[in-house]
Amino acid sequence: MDKLRIRGGVALDGEAHVSGAKNAALPIMCASLLTAEPLRLSNVPQLMDVRTMAKLLRQMGVEASSLAQGHMALHASRISEPTAGYDLVKTMRASVLVLGPLLARCGRARVSLPGGCAIGLRPVDQHVKGLQAMGATIAIEHGYMNASAERLRGARIVMDMVTVTGTENLLMAATLAEGTTLIENAAREPEVLDLARCLVAMGAQIEGAGSDVIRVEGVRSLGGAEHRVMPDRIETGTYLAAAAATRGRIRLHGAAPETLDATLEKLREAGAQIRVDGSTVQLESGGRPSAVSVRTAPYPGFATDMQAQFMALAAIAQGTAVISETIFENRFMHALELQRLGADIAIQGNSAVVRGVERLQGASVMATDLRASAGLVIAGLVADGETIVDRIYHLDRGYEALERKLCGLGARVSRVS
Repeated sequence: MDKLRIRGGVALDGEAHVSGAKNAALPIMCASLLTAEPLRLSNVPQLMDVRTMAKLLRQMGVEASSLAQGHMALHASRISEPTAGYDLVKTMRASVLVLGPLLARCGRARVSLPGGCAIGLRPVDQHVKGLQAMGATIAIEHGYMNASAERLRGARIVMDMVTVTGTENLLMAATLAEGTTLIENAAREPEVLDLARCLVAMGAQIEGAGSDVIRVEGVRSLGGAEHRVMPDRIETGTYLAAAAATRGRIRLHGAAPETLDATLEKLREAGAQIRVDGSTVQLESGGRPSAVSVRTAPYPGFATDMQAQFMALAAIAQGTAVISETIFENRFMHALELQRLGADIAIQGNSAVVRGVERLQGASVMATDLRASAGLVIAGLVADGETIVDRIYHLDRGYEALERKLCGLGARVSRVS
């Protein structure tokens, strides 16, 4: 099992290019199930989750070709097996996103209940409730969702809670449903908007994506399209937080700064100087960061996927920060690993009180989920001595060429087996 060896104490300095967004690429890949014509994608990140999704689609009969330089071609001319088995779904929760497209296109689907990171329950009840409102019959048997519908019908769906994958699943299903679908209390995340852009390019009729009310007029069929996946806002935020923690200076190209308002505001509050020029974001931090408190919330609030990185930043900041997690109930496991590096963190319910210390010490730590891994890497970059991060397969799920990019910014990071 691979590990990362980090020798800390070096300020990040240099330039890097932001990869395509994993959380946009995965649902867009699932959208290929909605049409018999080819879907051609660019700016697709080379990640384990992307490879897993391609493998899952191939098992259903989709021709999925990964081409050079982030290009991918998907062709679902025939769906031979509308089933998503446990062996792949257990490793990646986004696999549940095949449920809506399969029902809309094939009239039936058999999808395992999802797995993924160990950060909370993340139920699929909103997916099921919405599809049932559109006329689907869904039974959960032996760990699988068995769904069927002659043709989905438009419906008014009021989500009990904001759910990104739930919104995406229902949005895709609604494109081929008969009549009008209203999705209220919809997720507003930029990745939802990027999926909608792709669906519109395929011929879908969608209004309101990016707001909390999405209106979809169902069409009989969708066609092929070409689409460029949006930049990864979480990867962008992770490198910016790492630069702020190490008192560095970096320039990131190919970013989407308009999706990063909450993150950039908190980094400025921590003392970083940030300049935005089109799709380029530059950060400079010459001194010890100031402690900033954050509270996670659905977009446009502070992203839960940036919580661990900001906890690492707070660990070496001047002052005390309170990190409140409102999205997932089990997302502080990285706090115990940060304590092994010398961080002063006290967990109080869904909040962590982080008292900044001047220095962290290198140690062996274990990643528990994707974003926790990124937080531990940031802590390792500022710690004295050597830090070993175990279970980095989590990182490989969501960060393209992490060690290469960090080394390009001057960090001393290597992968060891």
